[in-house]
Amino acid sequence: MTAQRSCVKITLAVAILTVCLADSGYAQIRLKDVARWQGVRDNQLVGYGLVVGLNKTGDRRQTIFSTQSLISMLDRMGVTVNGNDIRVENIAAVMVTGTLSPFARAGSRMDVTVSSIGDARSLQGGILVQTPLKAANGEVYAVAQGPVALGGFSAGDGLNGVQSNHPTAGRVVNGAIIEREVVTDLLSQNPLTLVLDEIDFTTASRAESAINEKFGVGAAQSIDGRTICVTVPPEFKGHTVDFIAQVEGIKLATDQKAKVVLNERTGTVIIGKDVRISSVAITQGSLTIQIGTLFSVSQPNSFTQGQTVVTPQQQVTAAEGRRNLVMIPDSANVEDLVRALNGLGVTPKEMVSIFQALKAAGALQAELELI
Repeated sequence: MTAQRSCVKITLAVAILTVCLADSGYAQIRLKDVARWQGVRDNQLVGYGLVVGLNKTGDRRQTIFSTQSLISMLDRMGVTVNGNDIRVENIAAVMVTGTLSPFARAGSRMDVTVSSIGDARSLQGGILVQTPLKAANGEVYAVAQGPVALGGFSAGDGLNGVQSNHPTAGRVVNGAIIEREVVTDLLSQNPLTLVLDEIDFTTASRAESAINEKFGVGAAQSIDGRTICVTVPPEFKGHTVDFIAQVEGIKLATDQKAKVVLNERTGTVIIGKDVRISSVAITQGSLTIQIGTLFSVSQPNSFTQGQTVVTPQQQVTAAEGRRNLVMIPDSANVEDLVRALNGLGVTPKEMVSIFQALKAAGALQAELELI
């Protein structure tokens, strides 16, 4: 009689969470890092085009619109063809996207991203044919053309091949020439509008005070928790850029709401340093389940007509670990909370459930955000 044993363990393991705590004071941050000027913004461009020169890795026949685009392009060039006679695999229909930066001038160049919208296998070695790029208003602001650079490659076919990264999306470096400018006249604007990246009345008030301290009372006025109206002083008339540069260099201590951010998919937990916990008791247990299979070999007696057979026998055992109970004092901070959770030995994903329970119990004095 012989036996072989295979075991599969499903363990809710204990992990130790390490959290780096921020300094107790607020850091001084430049105003340009937390705000932007109204009207100084990027503009998104998009266009539809063709990539040619592929080595039989382009759209297949079932992608009808790429063939139709090729026929239309040839027709504009004075070449008349019958759609039924076209059999090509070296073209791919693509969407071309780019971002027009503020103050970009006609004749300047910008990068564009090329992405296949058909069933092309790879854009490797392809050339983007002249493609107009339009903004949301339907006007053409740039024209893109050039070789497509990929961050990966593919070789072989679906049955026997190799692929690295994503071969159906690439980039044309400096491939778009700007044809139309977005006019932004800062010299004629007074006052200017400064917009905070995040709404916070405390930060807006501090920014107003910092600007008035540097340029005099009345230079800045907060309109709401995000918008600050800034008046250009008379001594900076005609030198608005210099004034903006000095405003952006002003340092202030920003404020933020007490917040806990949870990502249930990855188990990531981000805890703000101003989070406070009311007096509460937390308990967390662990469970270990062991599933085993014992294979027994049964042999017949001598001089019999029996056969040797293997008979599996399932064995299942479960053991629940010791439960721990941790008391958290009233108005506990992040350090107290992390120390308590480490004492329980919880994993990051288990912490997601704990914080949700704390919020439901009213013990979490912070905003809980799930992403």
